[in-house]
Amino acid sequence: MANTQHPHPAPFGGSLVSPLTLGLFVAFAIAAGILAVRFASGLGAVTNINNGFPWGIWIVWDVVIITGFACGGYAIALVTYILNRGEFHPLIRPALTAAVFGYSLGAFSVMVDLGRYWNFWHVLSPAYFNPGSVLFEVAACISCYVLVLWIEFSPVFLKGEIRQKITKAMFVFIGLGVLLPSMHQSSMGSLLVVFGYQVHPLWQTPLLPLLFLMTAITMGFSVVIFETTTGAVYFQRSLKNEMPILAKLGKIIIGLLAVFLVVRFADILVRGAFGLIFTSGIKSVMFLLEIALFAAPIGLLYPEANRRKLSKLFASACLMLAGAVVYRLDAFLVAYDTGPGWHYFPSVTEILVTFGFVALEILVYIVFIRKFPILPGRPSSVR
Repeated sequence: MANTQHPHPAPFGGSLVSPLTLGLFVAFAIAAGILAVRFASGLGAVTNINNGFPWGIWIVWDVVIITGFACGGYAIALVTYILNRGEFHPLIRPALTAAVFGYSLGAFSVMVDLGRYWNFWHVLSPAYFNPGSVLFEVAACISCYVLVLWIEFSPVFLKGEIRQKITKAMFVFIGLGVLLPSMHQSSMGSLLVVFGYQVHPLWQTPLLPLLFLMTAITMGFSVVIFETTTGAVYFQRSLKNEMPILAKLGKIIIGLLAVFLVVRFADILVRGAFGLIFTSGIKSVMFLLEIALFAAPIGLLYPEANRRKLSKLFASACLMLAGAVVYRLDAFLVAYDTGPGWHYFPSVTEILVTFGFVALEILVYIVFIRKFPILPGRPSSVR
């Protein structure tokens, strides 16, 4: 059961126009202009991708990383409904809100990454299904999960009989909402397994599906702490009620990160790749960086007193998210090598579009927080 001590969600109201929202809109407007050129002249007009690197920062950020950031709804649903820990229920709606926008943006972004974007509907047509393709499984699961997320989110803005009917059937969509991310997050790791020797041995392992699923769950818990903290600062609301729950999330993160690091190093040792940690040039540097970012939150949150401090929780969440970003960038770009003569580094326009998509997600999130009952309670003052 949900914790009844928490106030009910309520719209925060206030003006949608502020220096932050204007800045976010400008960032997205710049990205939209670049995308107009992309759709008119092709990917080559604005990206540095090539035959050796057929995908770049867009597909890695928009699909591989952003969907990981959007796993907050999945992670909280996992502990609330599957593990029956109702104490986490107050975090469900804000986590689900971020998940809806994150996954919707990721799904939309795929059209930007597709060379023949006009064929995007093929993933929805049985005539084009390829059940033996890992990439098809990822695309199909993400498409279905976006639909499931919007159904789960619909009680926020629906009323009357339609809302009652959806609420009665919600257990079905909650089950799908846990199953589908488990499938496609692990399948992102399977996709790299298929690449074989083209992925460096420090990252290439049959355990990639497990490692990607573990990072997705940990990213979900971390992003809940991140968005809860930043939302409290921006909307000037107290976190007195949420702090005990956030502290428990910090404890879960410690356990998940510890298991992840043990599995990662045990796998490297078993495969005889340990020496490559120190002899692989820039890949060694990136590997050690991601390990340091994953290990830092464990040391920071291990003392129980630190888990009761919002500053420590926030710093740990940021470090973990940074570690996951580096890990997924490394696995899909840094560790990826198709042979001599091929290289890739994102163009300025690719980076601007990436920032523009992030700006759009934050902007829409602010709009929904102000107009719909997402966060519990009301702020002492509204900006």
